[in-house]
Amino acid sequence: MRSDKLVPGAILVCIGAIFLLHNFNVIDFHWMNILHLWPIFLIIGGVNLVFAGNKSPLATVLKLGVVVAGFALLLFGRFGDNYNFWPGGMVHWNDDNSNDDGDDNNDDSDSTNTDHGVVKIEGSSIFNKEYTPDAKLARLNISGGGTTYALSDTTNQLFNAQTKEFYGKYEFNTNKEDSVYVVNLKMKNNNKGWNFDSEDNKSNRADIKLNPNPIWDIYVETGATKLDFDLTKFKIKSVSLKGGAASFDVKLGQPLEKTNVEVSTGVSDVNISVPKDAACSVNSNTGLSSNDFPGFSRRDNNTYETPGFDAAKNKIYIHMTGAISNFKVNRY
Repeated sequence: MRSDKLVPGAILVCIGAIFLLHNFNVIDFHWMNILHLWPIFLIIGGVNLVFAGNKSPLATVLKLGVVVAGFALLLFGRFGDNYNFWPGGMVHWNDDNSNDDGDDNNDDSDSTNTDHGVVKIEGSSIFNKEYTPDAKLARLNISGGGTTYALSDTTNQLFNAQTKEFYGKYEFNTNKEDSVYVVNLKMKNNNKGWNFDSEDNKSNRADIKLNPNPIWDIYVETGATKLDFDLTKFKIKSVSLKGGAASFDVKLGQPLEKTNVEVSTGVSDVNISVPKDAACSVNSNTGLSSNDFPGFSRRDNNTYETPGFDAAKNKIYIHMTGAISNFKVNRY
């Protein structure tokens, strides 16, 4: 047995066991726990790298022990009354000393007083930024976790978003930096309290539409988030994705002269789709992460390219870094 496969194999076994036990209601694993303990994966990766050349039994036991201990802490670690890991449990997150900022920003949500503070029941919002013909360049900044972001359709506005809010609220603002129109959408946790019932399937969601005329830069920095972006209808100059425990699914259209995609994650599933006839280069510096780049030729240890990349006029450059993630680049 190759010792360099032990730690990735043990990690996959642990993740599979958690999913299986969770699906059969043996345990109730709250994924928000990863937000507090994600540095465990850095420790696992660091120990594995330190003892990478050491094939002694003690080194093997140490590497496997760190993996098992790390996942045990993720699964059974408790933080006061904030978490309950067994079926039917409830999570409460409260700050009794915090004050309401008073900025509802088109928030139509209702709240109710409980023993655990003020808990949002449900809300919805519509955010718009009008389009003007001088908007040649635009930037979309998205931040905040605990939500799903979806983008695929166009709008005659510069920006439109329809949101559903069950826990926390979205904040929206715009400004102009030189000739660039900037749109900011942020999920902000409710300062009065956060109540999550493990049997409740409700979740925050933002459905976003962009105007196809400007050249767009898109920056996403989130925690636990699901992102589903179909960008084939837009002119994309750059996409930056930063997340801790996230699921990123991005489909690109034909590139500009140079389209850059930067991905930096902790423990995430990342799937980037590019046109089959587009020239694309992938640079991967991903530690213990798995890589899958079908249709790409390996140029060196970390770089993969599509056939004819050097001769192409318009190109996509993808740079991926991550601790323990699953990276895929597909050609459609």
